[in-house]
Amino acid sequence: MESSNKSKASGFLKQGSILAIASILVRVIGLVYRIPMANIIGNEGNGIYSAAFEIYNLLLIISSYGMPMAVSKMVSAKCAKKQYKNAYYIFRCSMIFSIVSGGLAALFVFFGADMLENNFFSKYHGIAIPLRVLAPTIFIVAVMGTLRGLFQGRNTMMPTAISQIFEQIVNAFVSVAAAWSLMRSHSASSKISAWGAAGGTLGTCLGALTAFLILLVIYWAYRPVMKRHERHDKVSVEDSLKATYKLIAWTVIPIILSQTVYQLSGIVDVTLFNAVMGGKNFADKTVSSLLGIYSTNYRVLVSVPIAVSTAIASSMIPGLAFSVAEGDMSSVRHKVSIAVKFNMIIAFPSAVGLAVLAQPIIRLLFPSSDYIVGGTMLMLGSSCVIFYALSTVTSGVLQSIDRMSLPVIHSLISLILHIVIVFGLLQFTNLAGYALVIGNVTYPMLVCYLNGRSVSRYIRQKQELKKTFIVPLLSSVVMGVVTFVIYELFFIVTHRIYVAIVPAVAAAVVVYFIMVLKLNGLDREELYEFPFGRKMGIVADKLHLLKE
Repeated sequence: MESSNKSKASGFLKQGSILAIASILVRVIGLVYRIPMANIIGNEGNGIYSAAFEIYNLLLIISSYGMPMAVSKMVSAKCAKKQYKNAYYIFRCSMIFSIVSGGLAALFVFFGADMLENNFFSKYHGIAIPLRVLAPTIFIVAVMGTLRGLFQGRNTMMPTAISQIFEQIVNAFVSVAAAWSLMRSHSASSKISAWGAAGGTLGTCLGALTAFLILLVIYWAYRPVMKRHERHDKVSVEDSLKATYKLIAWTVIPIILSQTVYQLSGIVDVTLFNAVMGGKNFADKTVSSLLGIYSTNYRVLVSVPIAVSTAIASSMIPGLAFSVAEGDMSSVRHKVSIAVKFNMIIAFPSAVGLAVLAQPIIRLLFPSSDYIVGGTMLMLGSSCVIFYALSTVTSGVLQSIDRMSLPVIHSLISLILHIVIVFGLLQFTNLAGYALVIGNVTYPMLVCYLNGRSVSRYIRQKQELKKTFIVPLLSSVVMGVVTFVIYELFFIVTHRIYVAIVPAVAAAVVVYFIMVLKLNGLDREELYEFPFGRKMGIVADKLHLLKE
């Protein structure tokens, strides 16, 4: 039975690995282009850019952000029962839903940009400009998300992965070029920073359009397969239009609400920070600059390892929905256990590595920024990587087992506490931007605790502790000490950050790999599930790190 469970789990982990590799590559490309773009538009422009994206993300979530996850869950559950006609009917109805909701949200942002600036974001002079550029992106991403959900529901992450990579490549080139060009052409304007931010959002729009066209080509190639499935389907009982949209609504709305609450935390942070810091007579440019450092330096960097947990959660949902539809709860528990362990193996060293090398990373990637403030933020808040990894995966589990409302409730409880903590720290301390970082750690911490309790209750699953948490933690601590020492030695000798950071990171990878295997954190089969796992297995055998 255990061997059977492992083989069932391997499928979603391999698909998750494909998506994880793509997500990491996308984040790395994002870091690479955000460095010159951040330096071109400056801290004020970064503050406007980030505030515009808070609005964009909220409207995107409300309109359609949950569609890939929801469609993949519904399609997978129907395909588990061989109901292909119903599965593809759900996809077509979901596409109509996305077109309507995404279109309405895009129109609202485009025509309401001035209203949003005047009433909610007046401190961000000219934010209406990047918002109007982002408006059509909402519609494109809404339709694209439904296509991705179809392929993920059929247990293939390759179309999503390929489209994401090309999307980010186009985004990178256009964002930097457009930011430089627009700032140069509007150098005499009082809204020069807003035009720079608009250049960045233009890259987002054209990148999304590129990804959509790629997915459209793949979809047309896949249509004959869909038609063949429908012809051979003798099981489906045709669902009514009303019943189908009711299923879509009951699946999508909890996911949207959960994501909306999370996104609200970012908007709440911006609103509270502006109000409290303004009340303390901080200059508008100072407030905008601090938010720019927080969003561009801190949040962009921690988002790289968090992307792995998001990928695993996305790939896990259709597989879990399939197992739930078959009534195979043993497989569900095993998949959850291995997904959590996979995430922790990556999250712990990522968090420790970011903390140990926080200031050098900021100095290297964002030379025009305040590396002391940015480095302190990253060091203080890097632990959020662990909590976001856990909260993302456990939310995906609850959504997969039809406990859709629980992630919403847990996120709402956490948001209320988040508001209290952030407001209290801003109002009664001098932490300023660091208060946002603390809030960014406590929010996912409470979500993953509440989610974990519910997962344990409803699937009766107890996560193994030693190999999942203790071994990665101990290995990461040893790794962190070695990394710090090597960086400092090379920096003292060379006084060059880029020269010192390369051997430090290389040592971190080697030390962590050795420690995890020496402490029996992974067996051979588990190691093989990682990207390039078999190649790592060959190295481990030569070093006698794996037990037979």
